[in-house]
Amino acid sequence: MLEHLCYCTNIHPAESWEETLTALKKHTLTVRDKVLAATRNHQASYPIGLRLSARAAEELLQGENLADFKYWLYSESLYVYTINGFPYGSFHNTSVKENVYKPDWTTDKRLTYTADLISIIAELAPASTGGSVSTLPASFKEFQADETLIFANLYATARLLETLSKLHKKDLHLGLEPEPLGHFENTPETIAFFNRFTDWATSKNIPTDLIYKRIGINYDTCHFALQYEDATTALNTLTQAGLRISKVHLSNALEIDLTNPENLDLIQKFDEPTYLHQVIIQDTTGKLTKHKDIQDALSSGHRSPITDHPRTARIHFHIPLHAAPQAPFSSTIQHTIDTLQYLTDHPDTCTHLEMETYTWAVLPDDLQAPIEDQLTAEHLWVIETATPPSA
Repeated sequence: MLEHLCYCTNIHPAESWEETLTALKKHTLTVRDKVLAATRNHQASYPIGLRLSARAAEELLQGENLADFKYWLYSESLYVYTINGFPYGSFHNTSVKENVYKPDWTTDKRLTYTADLISIIAELAPASTGGSVSTLPASFKEFQADETLIFANLYATARLLETLSKLHKKDLHLGLEPEPLGHFENTPETIAFFNRFTDWATSKNIPTDLIYKRIGINYDTCHFALQYEDATTALNTLTQAGLRISKVHLSNALEIDLTNPENLDLIQKFDEPTYLHQVIIQDTTGKLTKHKDIQDALSSGHRSPITDHPRTARIHFHIPLHAAPQAPFSSTIQHTIDTLQYLTDHPDTCTHLEMETYTWAVLPDDLQAPIEDQLTAEHLWVIETATPPSA
């Protein structure tokens, strides 16, 4: 089940291809050496979960860059089976927030960017693993995106994936990543989106099987835990609906008990200007109240309904898999553990696993550590957690 496990290199600030390759040489090789030393597996090839900005992807496809990169991977016993294609542009040291959803799948820019990534993964991925590219959940709810444009662009991408899969004799696929307040964000909304996608294709008299063959879901354990979903139920429901699990993101969200209403103020500690930190609060009846960001949850307009009854708040702030936050905070790590157990029990569900804690640089001081040590510790935690006791 853990034959292919990597960390996503979106943690390393890099927008150009030169910056990306420099980060891989500086950080990823160090993490590889630490992980292989700790597991005493010095001969193993090490996988990379590649993140490429639109600029880096375009540059990698120029001249001999891709051929040179393939040779470097070979010389270092590295391989790439997945690419994170969610953030189009700058992902660090700037206010990303909802701009991470731009350009969305209504635009030619998103289509072109993803086509570049697919062309790259078609060259890089081993035939034995196939290749996946993850992307946003089509758009952001606030954008009120035109689904006819989304469906047209996604179907064009499915055609490209099919063509390159046949050409390279590799299984290539795209994973849409449900996320809080995304165009679709939970299991029912995801299935409904694909049903509408199918209806659109039927109305155009074009085959629908290509949709489910080449386009699936990037199941992020943080995101589905934020929706208070059960991992086994969600994965069973998605797969029984015919959806492909293209990739699994292993990640962890912040949680705090609101039985003491004063606890809500403590999430201020995690409010920072770079990323969107959606807050979803569950009351004693199971009702969910969703807030776009931490400040929205803390604003005076929301205080009264939040503190009427004992509740739990889950915050879209990726925290380490291996390190529990200080009380009264907890985390949604059980969802990740349950997902790993599900994949052990259903190994054909998905073989592309990627750790995706991208907030290392903005973690509070008590959770800080050198980045290579953090990434290594996460990797080892996943291996230990997913390994049966008798192994």
